[in-house]
Amino acid sequence: MATQVKDELMASDETYRRLAQEHSQYAQRLESLVTKRFLSEEEQIEETRLKKLKLRLKDQMEQIVHQHNQPHQVA
Repeated sequence: MATQVKDELMASDETYRRLAQEHSQYAQRLESLVTKRFLSEEEQIEETRLKKLKLRLKDQMEQIVHQHNQPHQVA
């Protein structure tokens, strides 16, 4: 069910789609850093920064999913 909601949001919610794209870009960059045997000091800092950014984006995406799943209140 969660996948269905996320697919629905990818199709209908521009903010969710943008966050997901940014998350994917950060994940790709992190993957390129992980494959290196040794990281320079700058790369270690970038790795930490990217992990924090990815986590923040994931939290924002989960918040959108949560809001989407809430029943609409009628006034």
